[in-house]
Amino acid sequence: MNFENITVEKRGNIDIVTINRERAMNALNKGVFTDLDTYFTAVRDDAGVAGVVVTGAGEKAFAAGADIKEFGGLEASSASALAKRGQDVFFKIEDLNKPVIAAVNGFSLGGGNELAMSCHMRVASEKARFGQPEVNLGIITGYGGSQRLVQYIGKGKAMELLLTGDMIKADEALRLGLVNHVVPAGEEINKSIEILEKIATKGPVAVAKMITTVNDFYRKDENGFDTEVARFGECAATEDFVEGAKAFVEKRPANFKGA
Repeated sequence: MNFENITVEKRGNIDIVTINRERAMNALNKGVFTDLDTYFTAVRDDAGVAGVVVTGAGEKAFAAGADIKEFGGLEASSASALAKRGQDVFFKIEDLNKPVIAAVNGFSLGGGNELAMSCHMRVASEKARFGQPEVNLGIITGYGGSQRLVQYIGKGKAMELLLTGDMIKADEALRLGLVNHVVPAGEEINKSIEILEKIATKGPVAVAKMITTVNDFYRKDENGFDTEVARFGECAATEDFVEGAKAFVEKRPANFKGA
């Protein structure tokens, strides 16, 4: 696959997807959304990829927001369509059947932070900064930020950050539960790969179904407990479960086939 706004680097069975607009602080324009949509559609059925790292080019920004230059001339209907497009792409990331980690190397603001929150986990450089500054522009989040930020850090603190537009540092993001790990600058991709390689030793069918089950906790039209019951039953009927149980009894590593 050839892309104009992202690059894809393979490290074994892990893909590193980099937003490649360093001069624009990796701002998310229409081209970035198109490339992300194309990539995450294709990787879903790629058995050679066990996990994905998303990051930004350079050292300053993961993604410093949406590309405001594209907001000129927006009306209510076109703005709503733009937000819906962004949400659809980020749901595709959140619902991917393999784990996705955001390696946050710098500013993660606005749409960039919404992208990071659509990933299943976040590993932050100690230099990372997080925020939803949309109210400073007289607008609100459009790509799911008002919903996911509440999910991660709770209503009270999320409301404060969303209404003030304040930025927080990596250590505060860790304390609040927005990120999973904070590491020295330059180590965020390595730590993300370390986590994904560990997950890759687990049953891929179980990993995919666990992602769905956890996501359904937050879906108003789904009952996560019912999802868990159904996915548990589906896992029990797989060859992977037979192999996993047998390997446990035999005290050896499981040889999962993803079936």
